[in-house]
Amino acid sequence: MDIFVGLGTVLSDPVLLGWVFLAAIVGMVVGAIPGLTASAAIAMLLPLTFYMEPLPALAFLYVIGKSGRYGGSIAAILFNTPGTAASAATQLDGYPLARSGKAGKAMKVATISSVIGDFTGEILLILGVAWIAALALKLGPPELFAVYVTAFVVIGSVIGKSITRGLASAALGVLVNTIGLDPISSTERFTFGSFDLSNGIGLVPLMIGIFVLGEVFAQIEERGKPTEILGGSERDPANDQLSWSEYRPCLPHVARSSFIGAFIGMLPGLGSAIAAFVAYGEGKRRAKNPETWGTGALEGVAAPEAANNAVSGPSMAPLLTLGIPGSTIGAILIGVFLIHGIQIGPTLFLTSRELIYSLFACGLIGIVMYGLIGYYGASFVGRFIARIPMQVLYPIIFLTSFVAAYTSRGNLFDVYVMVAAGFFGWVMRKLDFNPAAFVISFVLAGGAEEAFRQSLLLSDNGMLIFVTRPIALAFLLIGVAALLLRTRSLRRRAGKHALGDA
Repeated sequence: MDIFVGLGTVLSDPVLLGWVFLAAIVGMVVGAIPGLTASAAIAMLLPLTFYMEPLPALAFLYVIGKSGRYGGSIAAILFNTPGTAASAATQLDGYPLARSGKAGKAMKVATISSVIGDFTGEILLILGVAWIAALALKLGPPELFAVYVTAFVVIGSVIGKSITRGLASAALGVLVNTIGLDPISSTERFTFGSFDLSNGIGLVPLMIGIFVLGEVFAQIEERGKPTEILGGSERDPANDQLSWSEYRPCLPHVARSSFIGAFIGMLPGLGSAIAAFVAYGEGKRRAKNPETWGTGALEGVAAPEAANNAVSGPSMAPLLTLGIPGSTIGAILIGVFLIHGIQIGPTLFLTSRELIYSLFACGLIGIVMYGLIGYYGASFVGRFIARIPMQVLYPIIFLTSFVAAYTSRGNLFDVYVMVAAGFFGWVMRKLDFNPAAFVISFVLAGGAEEAFRQSLLLSDNGMLIFVTRPIALAFLLIGVAALLLRTRSLRRRAGKHALGDA
């Protein structure tokens, strides 16, 4: 099988293994820093990959995404501040365990569950992605445009608390992507006579601004709020041990949550946060003692962590087969593919098959690495981060962002774009708009426009081509159904809140 060839390629290259090991550490540390995410780390380190070979560059950022998802559990358990949005579910039981002196035990459960979930998702990706790519090869421009439209609708309506704000965020992403020269006629669009804008908005400075500076500004705003940190030197070492009898009741929850996470990961835009809360809710519903969940149940840590990390692998399936990122991390990885001249989409498995399966192999090895590091060293990572003053950490991140934005194209204008995007991302968070939907739509807009124009060139009936071709119509109906289901879900939730208030 191709994956064994990929494993042989990776294991025979000590430099590549070194990058994977470094990524496992970097992702875990960044994920454990309250307020920072793996997406922010990847966006900030993206310019570094300009000078690397394609496989090490992709593997480095891919494994950071995996270990960063796991690292968020450290902040959730020790600091009561989820390092990532998906770790908010882990916080519900992880922090009560830490308060009772069992922080080490909770982190070991999180580590084992994360590894099992991540392995499950990665194996499912390896087994199914080539089959999905083969189907995708049969799609023409009308079908691809319908897929893009469905992705815009699903991403905009599902991510965040408000459908209207989510769709508006997605529309803004599409609008910003159109700045620059028309790809066919080369006429200027929204440049306002600026030569710098005629080249369009750079992906790297935009993502650094949205994900890194936007987060830094939000943390500066929260700087006056105290954070209680647990798991220090006063803990009882006996409570750090995890026995088989303690973990065994977690296994059914881990198995079920892994498949929940893998399924949700394949759907563009849903992401690990939704997977974690769905798995937590389903686990509590099926638990023998549901009343203990939320008060310090080990199963309450295991279920969301397995689902959270199981998203990682399958979220790459729509990216690699259709060019549609299933997550913000996937949107950033598109930049790496483009930087190295690799065209993503259905033909990727014809032109770069060995590269892709070697990347999957790096993912498997990265899971083992962050699992071992986390099992034996998560408590140390947490105590190390607790000693770093935020007034030192965030200025360093701020300066690093400026350097990263400038080096991407050696253009001072990109620094201005990054700063503007940072304020824009901060304002979006304040107003409950969704930065992730904005960035993913920005990345997708170019491909959607190309597919739309190609479809009209093929059509004798104009826009009717999208409803006269069955597969295209089916995808559009899926988008409409997702929008209606999301609307119904929000109305039900609002009705329950109204009854509760009454």
